Amino acid sequence: MTTATATTAAPSKTSNPAITPALQISNLQAWYGESHILHDVNLVVNPGEVVTLLGRNGAGRTTTMRAIMGLTGARKGSIKINGVEAIYLPIYKVAHLGVGYCPEERGIFSSLSTEENLMLPPSVSSKDQGMSIAEIYEMFPNLAERKTSQGTRLSGGEQQMLAVARILRTGARLLLLDEISEGLAPVIVQALARMITTLKAKGYTIVMVEQNFRFAAPLADRFYVMEHGQIVETFAASELKEKMSVLNELLGV
Repeated sequence: MTTATATTAAPSKTSNPAITPALQISNLQAWYGESHILHDVNLVVNPGEVVTLLGRNGAGRTTTMRAIMGLTGARKGSIKINGVEAIYLPIYKVAHLGVGYCPEERGIFSSLSTEENLMLPPSVSSKDQGMSIAEIYEMFPNLAERKTSQGTRLSGGEQQMLAVARILRTGARLLLLDEISEGLAPVIVQALARMITTLKAKGYTIVMVEQNFRFAAPLADRFYVMEHGQIVETFAASELKEKMSVLNELLGV
């Protein structure tokens, strides 16, 4: 396989220089202990965009999400959230910039009901108090039906819905979603796709790490491809067809 040459990610072709990016990462490096995982990662996400990070397992996608939140070891470079430099901020202050992170580990509390899990996180934004319970139950009718059930008695798909819904309650407007479709039944994956479409229409900004290319492809405005801790390719949804040969090489899709 021919190795792709790492490229510096450019802003979207439709970006407006007058608009402050929701997320701008420049020359980001990150470590876990002595292991150097990220190598000069650059990416831009504009307000209201859905951007997907593609790549094989171990490429550095989850580490990028964790580095945004400050959950890795040492970091260097720049992470700006709505124009505010966040590279040196503690985790709780990153969250209070309006960022919600949904990791692969859903973190549902077994001792709490669905609704108690949903109500647990505090607001992270003084500007946006987040979705109401009524709005969330309208978006996730499964959760309304199971609101008194123990959180860990929900199906895997319902737990995933709960993990995302819990973030929406906090007022976060920049959502970092890590493999939310992994291992779920097709009907649940379709429901999550409808959720992302709805959130985009409401003006949320979403960064997704996804292994499920068929799930991500129709949803994203732009794509970044990672390999060995670097961005090696970036393109818009309109370029997807012409980039399929590159994706086949990098991902085997």
